[in-house]
Amino acid sequence: MFVNSFWALLPAIIAIALALITKEVYSSLFIGIIAGGLLYSNFNIAATMQHVFVDGMIGQLSDSWNVGILIFLVVLGSMVMLMNRAGGSAAFGRWAVEHVKTKTGAQIATIVLGCLIFIDDYFNCLTVGSVMRPLTDKHKISREKLAYLIDATAAPVCIIAPISSWAAAVTGFVDGANGLTLFVRSIPYNFYAILTIVMMLSLTLMKTDYGPMRRAEEGLADKAAKKKTSDHSSMTGAEDQPHPPVSGKGRVIHLVLPIVLLIICCIIGMIYTGGFFDGASFVDAFSGSDASVGLVYGSVVALILTIIFMIATKVLSFNECMNAIPEGFKSMVPAILILTFAWTLKSMTDSLGAATYVAGIVESLTSNGNDFIMIILPSIVFIIGAFLAFATGTSWGTFGILIPIVVSVFGADLGTELMIISISACMAGAVCGDHCSPISDTTIMASAGAQCDHIKHVSTQLPYALTAAGVSCVSYIISGVVDKFGAGTSNWLISLPIAIILMILTMVVSRLISTKK
Repeated sequence: MFVNSFWALLPAIIAIALALITKEVYSSLFIGIIAGGLLYSNFNIAATMQHVFVDGMIGQLSDSWNVGILIFLVVLGSMVMLMNRAGGSAAFGRWAVEHVKTKTGAQIATIVLGCLIFIDDYFNCLTVGSVMRPLTDKHKISREKLAYLIDATAAPVCIIAPISSWAAAVTGFVDGANGLTLFVRSIPYNFYAILTIVMMLSLTLMKTDYGPMRRAEEGLADKAAKKKTSDHSSMTGAEDQPHPPVSGKGRVIHLVLPIVLLIICCIIGMIYTGGFFDGASFVDAFSGSDASVGLVYGSVVALILTIIFMIATKVLSFNECMNAIPEGFKSMVPAILILTFAWTLKSMTDSLGAATYVAGIVESLTSNGNDFIMIILPSIVFIIGAFLAFATGTSWGTFGILIPIVVSVFGADLGTELMIISISACMAGAVCGDHCSPISDTTIMASAGAQCDHIKHVSTQLPYALTAAGVSCVSYIISGVVDKFGAGTSNWLISLPIAIILMILTMVVSRLISTKK
């Protein structure tokens, strides 16, 4: 009675609600997992234990994709620890203080770096976090704000970048048409991703914040006025991971070169898994790449080269490099634990048929095909995609469910403008839900990258994500109306500027209200 029904979403709803209420993520996720196991087994205790720990947790940790991501996390944590111990992060902090003079400049630098690292969202979150923490700390930007800037330049940027692991994933879900071509055509209609970037820039240039984020920023300013914060402490009060003696010989190159090596090696690793060195084109290699394996290959090679570089420049000895590796592992344990619980919770909702239930809702809404439904179809797909991604914590899983449904709705009319808009709405909704969800792996990675308390990151980011979602939903209705009344292929030339103007006006109004308060 609980399978393929609304009950399938209950475990995720329980976990998310508890996390937001209690501000404690581990127990909230675990209670949601147990609830899913009980529903699946019809409250049989033995069957619940089997389903939760064997089918769920052990099954997820046995999955090759998940194991690859965990290895990548561990290696990246080790590289960050090496850069910190070599003094590269401290040297970059000193350089940044001399060259980036303002708080606005520090935020713009974070946004630009996040947009430049568009290959993969996990890679983006952890790399941008490790590079920008010294700079944002110096300018008294809260870890909550840093986590938001990281999260908002991870998935939203990857989903509009044709050469990324996300583009490769999306193209694999479209049958009967050139997936990459459809992906490129859908970019101007990905309102949530584009408007999130516009929103970040508006907030930064207008020097304003609202909601919990404003309180976090003001609380940080009050704390800084009362007590000078040490270089090693989190600006939100949470202590960073271990702080052994830092080499005094470190220079900026000891942070920049490892990051450059990591980017180059990960790109090569991804196209290698896609068959680039066996004759496939660069684009085809990216489309067919295995991001999990490619990131492991690239990060391990980059780690080895980084160790050689640190030893050759005599900033760290071999023993110091080896000691940094397990410390880097320790720094990633909280993120790994949350990811493991989030993956297990997703397996609970999958086994209960959450995807089938949501797919049935979409098909029932689009089956009659009347004009009004077709006009608001993109906004319907956006809302359902956001809700499904929020409840399950996965964007890619949402793509896999909704994109084939959207394709089947249009049948032989593959490539029509309304189909492109609807596919883009699916991707935008998935990223939106992923952005809002405390059980999303990308959200967890952003918290880890910024070394910010996870629930604080979720609660401060949520009002911003919902604002962008509201404007995006209105924009999809506008694009449906424009398509209906004959704009044709020039649709995005009308709907996208309107969406951007609406977003900027929303930010201006929020600033006026915030200033008045």
